[in-house]
Amino acid sequence: MRREEIPVTAAKPESDFHTLGTDHITIWGSNAEETIEYYRDVLGMSLVLRQPNLDDPSQTHLFFDTGDGTILTFFVSDDRPSSRQPQRTGVGGVHHLCFNIDPERFEEVAESLDDHGYSYNVFDRGIFFSLYTRDHDGLIIELTADKFDVPDERKGEVLAATQRIREEAGAEYAETEHMRAALEKLGIEVREYDLPDATSGAAGM
Repeated sequence: MRREEIPVTAAKPESDFHTLGTDHITIWGSNAEETIEYYRDVLGMSLVLRQPNLDDPSQTHLFFDTGDGTILTFFVSDDRPSSRQPQRTGVGGVHHLCFNIDPERFEEVAESLDDHGYSYNVFDRGIFFSLYTRDHDGLIIELTADKFDVPDERKGEVLAATQRIREEAGAEYAETEHMRAALEKLGIEVREYDLPDATSGAAGM
């Protein structure tokens, strides 16, 4: 089957098994102090566990709750200094991490990053609103505010419906109007958040 013929759908694929969600993601970090300062004190994630890296006890393994029970962990060592220089990763590397934020506090989040000395760019992505910054180790961090109040258990269904409407409209990218139409078609109440104006399109990070 050609790439363009692979269906986009929220239905479960006919695979041998299905995953149940994301348990945790692990990143090679720099040192404990600056990692905790960024992810706990800047992004507001709770530090829920700290122990030796079971595969290499010379390193520390930090566990953060990203806000919904999904865990983000870091292997850190005090002999690794941080650097905000952009990371260069190849195939299989992490391009960026994305976390949801409260749409009604979007401008407060931006102000807080300013106060902590982290620069950022803001973009209207059509189906969501994104703020891009970098952490203390130069990893791209995307903070995303939903444009619409969509029940978590129906997000995949809404995105798949948005895709179909986008294709029918002949649009290159999914836009706000496509998601609004998807919600209406699925019988989900359309509740749109009030977000600031921002540039539409691609971000250069």
